[in-house]
Amino acid sequence: MKQQLLNRIADKSAVIGIVGLGYVGLPLMLRFAEVGYKVLGFDIDQSKVDALMAGKSYIEHISGDSIATALTRGFEATTDFSRAPEADTLILCVPTPLNKYREPDLSFVLNTIDSLVPFLREGHLVSLESTTYPGTTDEELLPRIESRGLKVGDNAFLVFSPEREDPGNPNFTTRTIPKVCGGVTPACQEIGVALYGAVIDKVVPVSSTRAAEMTKLLENIHRAVNIGLVNEMKIVADRMGIDIHEVIRAAATKPFGFVPYYPGPGLGGHCIPIDPFYLTW
Repeated sequence: MKQQLLNRIADKSAVIGIVGLGYVGLPLMLRFAEVGYKVLGFDIDQSKVDALMAGKSYIEHISGDSIATALTRGFEATTDFSRAPEADTLILCVPTPLNKYREPDLSFVLNTIDSLVPFLREGHLVSLESTTYPGTTDEELLPRIESRGLKVGDNAFLVFSPEREDPGNPNFTTRTIPKVCGGVTPACQEIGVALYGAVIDKVVPVSSTRAAEMTKLLENIHRAVNIGLVNEMKIVADRMGIDIHEVIRAAATKPFGFVPYYPGPGLGGHCIPIDPFYLTW
């Protein structure tokens, strides 16, 4: 079963299923389509599916032309999860926000996997890309997949590979941003690395799904802490009549042990203000 899937990935006959066609799933779809894979995209929002099938984009930094080109390469979008058996891989790119108590809200992830479970088959690879706390993949997804009668690592495969997107940044693309991947078993890991290695220049294997989940949290918490620090340093510097930008430029000349961060309006984006709470929870 493992070798069959590896062969299909290698010869590009594998059908890539991507679940969640937002700012993470859509660029991933474009990259798989670009290198010659047929991509089947799933989303619960009919208006998004209609837009994509008409060759239109609803994300500012993704052009309609790129969607239209993907359609000519065999891309198809649908709201029909019963078509999941047509895909060899199911890559989950759905939101992981906080609830009103600032606790992890896994409802999008769990509702998605619960919708897919009835249609899982032997040979499927499931990859979760949504940022979450360590343990989500093996505590929440693994038992749901095996409830279907499948054995992960034997006739089905499960990995966690956190998304790394910087929307609108022209210096980094889906292809050039290294991809971390952790599998539930060595067989899962091998297939996950093969899948992402087919479309991304560098794949970084780690020992487990939990290590991969923690990697993503560390990346974003590192940013949150340092953005908060430099904003507080600016307040101190202003009150002392010191130009914080001059200080940062001077500190950045140190060739080791310092990473420059710059003051701004605060923590931006979807992930950075949220992810620290996934760790504290």
